[in-house]
Amino acid sequence: MTITYQIGLPEHLRAEAVALYWQAFGGKLGRVMGPTTKAHRFLTRVLRAHHAIVALDDSGHLLGMAGFKTPAGSFAGGELSDIRAIYGMFGAAWRVPLLWMLSDGAEADHFLLDGICVAGSARGLGIGSTLMAAIEDQARAHGYGTVRLDVIDSNWRAKALYQRLGYRVEKTQNLGLLRFAFGFRAAITMVKTV
Repeated sequence: MTITYQIGLPEHLRAEAVALYWQAFGGKLGRVMGPTTKAHRFLTRVLRAHHAIVALDDSGHLLGMAGFKTPAGSFAGGELSDIRAIYGMFGAAWRVPLLWMLSDGAEADHFLLDGICVAGSARGLGIGSTLMAAIEDQARAHGYGTVRLDVIDSNWRAKALYQRLGYRVEKTQNLGLLRFAFGFRAAITMVKTV
């Protein structure tokens, strides 16, 4: 199988991207962004295709993707109006404060990884490492000297990958009571000079 990488998510793959993103992050975001049907509608609405690098197989199917965030926007962003459109006024009223507490803004001194995921059937092929290298290339192309990412404390496989790739732990932020909303105890911030 030949794997190709490109900047930008082809529009015809949006549904695949939404499903893959939710498969990867639904465990972390499900209590706040669920139910799944609404989360899919929200992600379909807000994913910014030009803020992603994708891995495709010979047939053009999505094998993996890495999103990024800059001051110009993020891969899986969205505004209050997007949350309100999908979840209604009441649903937005309690979701927005929780999501705001979890979110990080783009930084002037770090290129920010905004999620990476690889399809289960494509794991072990080096796609995650190659996507991370592509993120680092994008950081350099945009004039950044470092890439920053956040990984949850229970995702030890991802943390081990990032460490193998040269990322170092910068800080650990305990979620306190928010752990009950998001299902993990801490977010680990990692940085790599590129």
